[in-house]
Amino acid sequence: MRALTYIAAVSLLATAPLASAQQLSIATGGTGGTYYPLGGGMAEMIGEHIEGYEAVAEVTGASVENMGLVWRGDSDMALALADTVHQAYSGTGDFEGRQLENIRALASVYPNAVQIVTLADSGIESLSDLEGKVVSVGAPGSGTELNARAVLESNGITYDDIDPRRLNFNETADAIRDGDIDAGFWSVGPPTSSIMNLATTRDIRLIGLSDEEVANAREAVSVFAPYELRAGLYEGMEEGVQTIGIPNVLAVSSEMDEELAYQITKMLFERTDELIEVHPAANDTTVKFSTDSTPIAFHPGALRYYEEVDAEIADHQRP
Repeated sequence: MRALTYIAAVSLLATAPLASAQQLSIATGGTGGTYYPLGGGMAEMIGEHIEGYEAVAEVTGASVENMGLVWRGDSDMALALADTVHQAYSGTGDFEGRQLENIRALASVYPNAVQIVTLADSGIESLSDLEGKVVSVGAPGSGTELNARAVLESNGITYDDIDPRRLNFNETADAIRDGDIDAGFWSVGPPTSSIMNLATTRDIRLIGLSDEEVANAREAVSVFAPYELRAGLYEGMEEGVQTIGIPNVLAVSSEMDEELAYQITKMLFERTDELIEVHPAANDTTVKFSTDSTPIAFHPGALRYYEEVDAEIADHQRP
């Protein structure tokens, strides 16, 4: 028996790799949004294309929580909304008095769209109609809640005017379907699975924003931009709906190895077709979108890639 055990041990040693791959963690969001599948696609690509590294996508409370995870070193990378990233970097908003100075960007990968969903027969047809209603404003600590609050308050609606519920994407869709809430906010790359699934079981309506409401929101949050949800995006959606969009940033710590940051950035832009297969939001993953949209300094490794491809870099994007 001892001889067999010894032989088995020698066999295992002979076949074991000389060095195990370093594991990277990507903080994403809930499973019903875009962050999680996109982060999973990035993790798979890292394992396949970047020698010596493997990665895993982690389910989290999304943007605000993700900034803390990167800052503390509990995650190596994180997807987060641009306004949240900027607040963390500058110590403003939800990060007042606790500036996360080590936050850097690799890229802005795609724009989110604020999507306000209700049932078609709810009688809710405008933002102002949300007053007095039970409304999901997103999971606690999520970028969705930051965006929902900004859109509402910039247009004269406070949490005192609604009955707010802090639910994640899947919980929001289930609560709308079951009649437990009247409407819900999503801030996510369209189309998103939780709204798609809801639209297959209930007739839904997406609430558009007027030109004035968009302008008010943009005045409150400089990274907001006008965005149209195209007709046919979800089942039964016959017309386009005006809303606002906001970039999603792939953030890392300034302490990330420069060569690793370079390789991940290069992979994102030179193997984008693989990411598009995971989620159509990656159709917007371009160098131009990234350099046009990223509100904070790039990591030196990412900056090296942008300079190699002669991208225009703004002053605020240099460390």
